[in-house]
Amino acid sequence: MDIRPARQADVAALQACAESAYSIYVERIGRKPAPMIADFTTQIADGLVHVAADPDDRVAGFVVFYPRDNSMHLENIAIDPAHQGTGLGRALVAFVEDRARAVGLPSVDLYTNVKMTENQKLYPRLGYLEVDRRSEDGFERIYFRKDL
Repeated sequence: MDIRPARQADVAALQACAESAYSIYVERIGRKPAPMIADFTTQIADGLVHVAADPDDRVAGFVVFYPRDNSMHLENIAIDPAHQGTGLGRALVAFVEDRARAVGLPSVDLYTNVKMTENQKLYPRLGYLEVDRRSEDGFERIYFRKDL
């Protein structure tokens, strides 16, 4: 997979990927998770989105990240269900970590919803430590951080 900056032409594919990747959480949370209603048009214009594209340049997954508070904040990561379990998510997280190192940031931070139990197991396996829990925007979130 090629990881490249997202283009405005990718917006529909990003929305479809987010819908398919996060739809399993709607019932658990009681509403759409924040990544399902993200403003990809603005995020792309701001240079915050990178996509993992297959050899035919179809979006298989994406990641949204940006520097915040002396850390790289991983805002959103989604993998199309057809590509889940292939290591693509790990590759995108590693991409964010590499970008953080490249600009001299000492860590990556992220959050997940308390009801996204799969993520609570995944991030510690990738070296992330839980650093906080809080309610924001009507969501119960768990914050993780990885020192680079």
